[in-house]
Amino acid sequence: MFERSIAGLRMAVVVGMAALAMTNSALGQRAGAAPQTTDAPRQRVLIRFLTTDDYPPFNSNDEDGVLTGLNVDLARDICQRLRLTCDIRTRPWSELLPALARGEADAVIAAHRVTPDALKLVAFTERYFQTPGRFAVRRDGPKFEATPQGLDGRQVAVVRGSPHEAYLAAFFRNTRLKPYETPELALQALLTSQVDAIFSDGLGLVFWVNGTSSKGCCTLRGGPYFEPRYFGDGIAIAVGKNDHQLRHLLNRALRQIRATGRLSELVDRYLPIRVY
Repeated sequence: MFERSIAGLRMAVVVGMAALAMTNSALGQRAGAAPQTTDAPRQRVLIRFLTTDDYPPFNSNDEDGVLTGLNVDLARDICQRLRLTCDIRTRPWSELLPALARGEADAVIAAHRVTPDALKLVAFTERYFQTPGRFAVRRDGPKFEATPQGLDGRQVAVVRGSPHEAYLAAFFRNTRLKPYETPELALQALLTSQVDAIFSDGLGLVFWVNGTSSKGCCTLRGGPYFEPRYFGDGIAIAVGKNDHQLRHLLNRALRQIRATGRLSELVDRYLPIRVY
């Protein structure tokens, strides 16, 4: 995900580590007989989660340097329901999936979108959140609809190389795209009236529009865009491609958390401003 730029202290929350291997007893075997083997799955007692500490309100350090956020609480709830120990550590965004692929973690819970490219590297659980694309405009700017017709000839800021740039290039062909290297630069362009609108991650835009950084300049316009081909099929937990056992366990826990209303409770706590 390209929307990563908030600095923070690195924090590791370690509850405990353990490992247990299952073996067959050799009691009763004849002398010299080959030991028996089993195909039974390894008994799991620990889930090693990786996340980042720079993406509030999903995962970040609070003012006391403690790792917190929707993803962090969700991981702890999962472990509690599965009666397993949780080990939650942080790494930079770019290192998360490679570390998972190398077996240095069991799962990554860091707001990864389920996309075709990501599925080449890892497997995902069922999704637990969806982040759409959204438009934001200046309150004192021209009145136009956030549609291909309404944005005909208008300048829209996007992050270079982002799925939002690709989406507009495909479906808003007469819109004048202005690519910027970072989300901050794109937002600054709208703040200073260099563009008519910005098209970006809906979650980030909601918090920016309602936060102090925007200085009350702007508002969302038009509906959310959920096209899976560009914005992924929601947010999910990443696991190793062949770790079917863990994927099954995580999906079971996610269904329980969703059915009891706990997931809605976490979303309301950390995302009091509606994204959709």
